[in-house]
Amino acid sequence: MGKKLNIGIIGCGGIAGGKHMPSLKALHAEVDMVAFCDIVVEKAQKAAAEYGAPGAKVYSDYKELLRDPAIDVVHVLTPNRSHADISIDALNAGKHVMCEKPMAKSAADARRMVEAAKKSGKKLTIGYQHRHKPESVYLKQVIGRGDLGHIYYAKSFAIRRRGTPNWGVFLNEYEQGGGPLIDIGTHSLDLTLYLMDNYSPKMVLGTKYKMLPNPNCANPWGPWDEKQHTVEDSAFGFIVMENGATIILETSWALNTIEPVQEVSVALHGDKAGAQIKNGVSINKDEFGKLVEIKPDMSARGVAFFDGIAETPAITEARRWIEAVKNDTPPVVLPEQACVVSEILEAIYVSAKSGEPFYFNKK
Repeated sequence: MGKKLNIGIIGCGGIAGGKHMPSLKALHAEVDMVAFCDIVVEKAQKAAAEYGAPGAKVYSDYKELLRDPAIDVVHVLTPNRSHADISIDALNAGKHVMCEKPMAKSAADARRMVEAAKKSGKKLTIGYQHRHKPESVYLKQVIGRGDLGHIYYAKSFAIRRRGTPNWGVFLNEYEQGGGPLIDIGTHSLDLTLYLMDNYSPKMVLGTKYKMLPNPNCANPWGPWDEKQHTVEDSAFGFIVMENGATIILETSWALNTIEPVQEVSVALHGDKAGAQIKNGVSINKDEFGKLVEIKPDMSARGVAFFDGIAETPAITEARRWIEAVKNDTPPVVLPEQACVVSEILEAIYVSAKSGEPFYFNKK
């Protein structure tokens, strides 16, 4: 596999500490985190002390970090608004880039990122870790074998009965571009398109909603300041693809529904069989005149007194990303695919605002 890769972390907040840095630390034989940057320099200092290689550097300006020729890979873990500019600067500086989801705040920015990756010759990927769940990996293989046939209808869910994040910039439309649609709906849409292997949208009809303020709404993280809440609570999309396939996307941080959480869940319907990722994987079909449901055991068990220790999706994501860089192979999440996700998300927002369908061939 060659020498260790040197990693620079840009943005040392919640997603860095909760996902990326612990996952990269688990790959310590393959990578070193040698630089940390955050506009709040104390966060970068703390991250360097906990995760950094000996002599790791700390920055408050990401452009200074990018000048270090020893850095091979950059992880961009900042609010959505800055994803594009930082990623493009990093690619132009000769770094491979892992950018946290969503790809960008706008579709135009996502397209700029794709072009920058092509021009630079460096790898760009987006942090859609749900592709790396055992259920997703298994179902992708089943679909690839042709078991479902032509997938013509799908339902994609990212629903919380209550689960509005009231910290950081999650509620800030300027920084994030939206609420649950761009935050968690982006995961379920990405997984749906990936499993269908369909990236040609034709038309979108979207709606979005906001609940009335209620300080006693049973949100697990407590109430939020309504003046700071400038995004939707729920958004829904009806998506028609060029080949006629239909996708229904439902996403919410706060929906009055009986189910406490449905995140991330996908149901796929083909002309040979159907499948769903929800509490594991299930495959449904007819066989010998009977309706059949198959539920594969996704655990690592198999030996008495041993439950097995499987990689987390976040570690699998990091490992597969580092392998792609070292082996010069395509990453699991291609930037062109992530760009289509951003284009559909934006189309839902545009349609919700205009009250009219959004047609992609009119761009």
